[in-house]
Amino acid sequence: MTRRNWTREELILAFNLYCKIPFGRIHRRNPQLIELAKLIGRTPSAVSWKLANFARLDPSLQERNITGATHGALGEAQIWDEFNDNWEALSYESERLLETMTGRLSEVSDEIVRFPKGPTREAVVRTRINQGFFRSAVLTAYGARCCISGLSVPQLLNASHIVPWSVDIKNRTNPRNGLCLSAIHDRAFDCGLLTVTSELRVKVSAKVRALRADEGAQALLSRYDGALISAPHRFAPDADFLNYHNKIVFLK
Repeated sequence: MTRRNWTREELILAFNLYCKIPFGRIHRRNPQLIELAKLIGRTPSAVSWKLANFARLDPSLQERNITGATHGALGEAQIWDEFNDNWEALSYESERLLETMTGRLSEVSDEIVRFPKGPTREAVVRTRINQGFFRSAVLTAYGARCCISGLSVPQLLNASHIVPWSVDIKNRTNPRNGLCLSAIHDRAFDCGLLTVTSELRVKVSAKVRALRADEGAQALLSRYDGALISAPHRFAPDADFLNYHNKIVFLK
């Protein structure tokens, strides 16, 4: 049987899936993996192996002595680099490609019909699709638990940007620019009332710690001052992004 090389589109779809499923679920019996295999005309085993090849490039896994596949191809490294050079563009491209191949419309399709065709509609679609990708990748990385409190109620979890959405376009959907936080900690993080240091410790603003009579502030925020966050299984937060938040957003 002639061996068929993986195309760029197939690799993009494989990496999209790699971002959305836990490392421990990269196996040929995973329904999401089986669905992708059918879409691209590959076996589940082949797709599983390709995702394991991506894992070998993941520095967060390497730090935990998880190496993924021992051998890989140049194509995986090229796609890994493409995403990391411009997450915003490649996330959107992969989501649109997935939509085309599955025939399933994105969740935002009905919402944007009120916008006339043109730049405004395209901008709204792109934003909503990329936000969905970012949320999925970040929540998967943290096991769908707030990295500060451990809360695991999906409706109360947010994928929080470390460097704000408007500041760094290329890294808008970079999972390493995200933290999984509960709604209250997400809001506090955005407001600069708490931050996470490059050592992955929570640092609470003096403005909050001064509210000693506020039992809610003490129970929900101050109690975590100095605590280590729960580290993600992959896509550990980038130290440069955390340092930006510490210096620019955090209220000393």
